[in-house]
This record gives sequence, C-alpha cells and structure tokens, in this order.
Amino acid sequence: MHERIEKSPEEWRAHLTEEEFHVAREAGTERAFTGRYWDHHAKGTYECVCCGLELFASEAKFDSGTGWPSFFQPVDPENVATKVDRKLFMKRTEALCPRCDAHLGHVFPDGPKPTGMRYCMNSAALKFKPDA
Repeated sequence: MHERIEKSPEEWRAHLTEEEFHVAREAGTERAFTGRYWDHHAKGTYECVCCGLELFASEAKFDSGTGWPSFFQPVDPENVATKVDRKLFMKRTEALCPRCDAHLGHVFPDGPKPTGMRYCMNSAALKFKPDA
C-alpha cells in the first residue's frame, strides 16, 4: 500500500504545467507524437509527475507505433492502479497512480511478451529520472 497524497486543484496547479495538470488531474490526453517521452530512449525510471512514485523502468519501454510512450509492465504491479473507463462511448482500462490518483493513460492487452500488455501513457503524466 502507498501512503495517499491528496491536494486541492490549486495545490496541484502550483507545481504542474498547464498540460501536466490537464492530463494528470483532469484525465486529458496529449496528441500522439508530441510528448517528450514517446521517442525517448535513455536508461532510467519514469515516475508520476504529480507525486514521484516510480512507475516504469526504461527496460520495459517499447515502440508501440502509437506516438505515446508504451511499457509492457510497471516497476511493481502495485505502482499502477486501473479502473474501467467508459468515456468516448467505449470500454477501456484507465491507468492511475495509486498514491495520488493521477491519470496516466490506458492499458491494452496488445503488448509484447512477456506480459502481452501495453501501458500506453501520456508523457505529460510522467517525469524521467535517469540512471546514475
């Protein structure tokens, strides 16, 4: 279990950019092929932009061809929560930060081995910490 972090919208806005706030706090989506990490290949860890929880290792990143950073598994299964998303007249699985409820993106069952999953994330919901 992760210790919950709760802040008011004003508190989140104080340390997020407008785009980060829109994506992470309002469940927005950045345009494909525009985010800072969709074509990013450095070694390190991708964290929640809101609270810094480690989400994905660079070793789990792959090119899905979608224009968003994609991963086949989180650092730890408990570090990415999911819930059903019925917006846009379809049923999808939304990925969330379990510590602060930031919207990260969506999860699809069409990824590569070994998991077969594609965690399709928004760059604006992530921050990158390079390996030392």
